[in-house]
Amino acid sequence: MKVLVFGQSGQVAREMQALAQPEIEIVTLSRAQADLSDPAGCSAQIDMQAPDMVINAAAYTAVDNAETEEADAKLINADAPGAMAQACAARSVPFVHISTDYVFDGTGQAAWTPDMQTGPVSAYGRTKLQGEEAVMAAGGAWAILRTSWVFSAHGNNFVKTMLRLGGDRDSLSIVGDQIGGPTAARDIAQACLTMAMALRTDPTKSGIYHFSGGPDVSWADFAAEIFTQANLTCDITAIPSADYPTPAKRPLNSRMDCSATQTVFDIPRPDWRVSLSQVLAELDRA
Repeated sequence: MKVLVFGQSGQVAREMQALAQPEIEIVTLSRAQADLSDPAGCSAQIDMQAPDMVINAAAYTAVDNAETEEADAKLINADAPGAMAQACAARSVPFVHISTDYVFDGTGQAAWTPDMQTGPVSAYGRTKLQGEEAVMAAGGAWAILRTSWVFSAHGNNFVKTMLRLGGDRDSLSIVGDQIGGPTAARDIAQACLTMAMALRTDPTKSGIYHFSGGPDVSWADFAAEIFTQANLTCDITAIPSADYPTPAKRPLNSRMDCSATQTVFDIPRPDWRVSLSQVLAELDRA
């Protein structure tokens, strides 16, 4: 069984490679092999590789830069996934696409369900929503997995930033009014593979699903747990988002209802605290 993964150096793509088994071949594509700014080239790779399933773990993720580079972000986050989905539909190959809670407006306190009204407030969110629409329009067997606050032992992410800053400073001010579920890239990779395999046998499971770690916390709470598990002494002051302005507006509410993902695919919501301990252990071994 051959799984084609767009992305190679990103957090989820790195974790996808670790899921290879004798009966499961994981083929990851670098930017040199499949440049998402060339949608036709991405489609051609699917035809050339002839996979049994495709997972798109690549994206334009520079949230703030997207405010001034929206056309580039759309090409990568919307046009490319749309071309991938069309190629997969033509070959009757399941396609799993990773999206984000940024497709919502981030208001309220209720956990977002997949069928709730979208309303992105940033260029990044708009382009990710356009990507979802393109995937759905292609038909075939597909799943969109919205996730949030991704972390791992690889690349740039909040956990690694906190470890660096917490080791250098006695105190930090961290945003405390944005609430969401930290999600380990390893858990996302496994969820994507499970969903893709399920879609091979039952395309009626196609749809939009949510997947994030629990319990929901603020960035300040997340940082506190990182310091506790890493045995770092660093005082945290929770501040409002207004005190930490960014070019792109961040959602205050990133809570996600993951019940449909468990019901349809038997994928439980992971405890991010357990996943965090695994990531910290991996970093210690590095």
